[in-house]
Amino acid sequence: MKYSLLPHQTNRLFMTDGGLETTMIFHKGLELPYFASFTLLNEPKGRDQLMDYFHGYLSVAEQHDCVMILDTPTWRANADWCELLGLDATQAHRINTQATALMQTIQAGAPRTPSIISGCIGPRYDGYSAIQQMDQMDAFYYHLPQIESLTQAGVDIISALTINYEQEAIGMVRAAQTCNIPIAISFTTETDGRLPNGSSIESAIENVDKVTGYGPAYYMINCAHPQHFQQALAAGEAWTRRIHGIRLNASKKSHAELDACETLDDGNPEELAQQVKSLKSIHQGINIVGGCCGTDTRHLSAMLNLCA
Repeated sequence: MKYSLLPHQTNRLFMTDGGLETTMIFHKGLELPYFASFTLLNEPKGRDQLMDYFHGYLSVAEQHDCVMILDTPTWRANADWCELLGLDATQAHRINTQATALMQTIQAGAPRTPSIISGCIGPRYDGYSAIQQMDQMDAFYYHLPQIESLTQAGVDIISALTINYEQEAIGMVRAAQTCNIPIAISFTTETDGRLPNGSSIESAIENVDKVTGYGPAYYMINCAHPQHFQQALAAGEAWTRRIHGIRLNASKKSHAELDACETLDDGNPEELAQQVKSLKSIHQGINIVGGCCGTDTRHLSAMLNLCA
């Protein structure tokens, strides 16, 4: 069931899925080249796996009376990653369109659970490293085609996940503004609570807001464990009220350690849930709860048992 409001427009609790790619690789035994979950759209079996995956989270959302954010499996569906998989611009457009259509089918198949569809986009380069960077205009022109494709396909909002420096975020926001669609920017942090480029979360949010005229609908933090960034969120400061969502890693390991892991670290769902509850009690504007690497429905159920 399509929901009419976005997270920053209501106090209602929203939830996302968990670690799509880690679930498919480690739990389902599937191959995702370059961590590209959109490759599952190529075959009926892959599409069925995606549908089963999201229906599991929709059941959790229904149980806890949450609005589900259905993120398209398009985090890797931008030009460079598509090129690595032998796909041109026309094929990339088709992938983003097909991914949105699948989410619309999943939404229609869950009439009792309110949901919105988010067009998920990711960084041009490695989300764990800021060695390669674009300026804001390059980022605008780079991300515009994917945002246009998702907008035309009918998503409700764009969610930019695992962003590690401000200039790329600014370009993404300006591309979304050009397409007249709201966008959420989700930064990732290292274990010291700073972005991989060394910026603080505070300065990143304030810089993007200043340059874009408060362009993002809201901000999130993803692909990090609460103990990595909770001390960086100064309680009561105005900039923290721009953060509406947290999509958390199950593991306390650093990005470098996770990159080197050959087995899945799924952490402790109950401990993670307690940390989410603590974050929400301090930062009451957070009304989106979700997972990232290593998390699954167990983690989301535990979070919502405490937070819903």
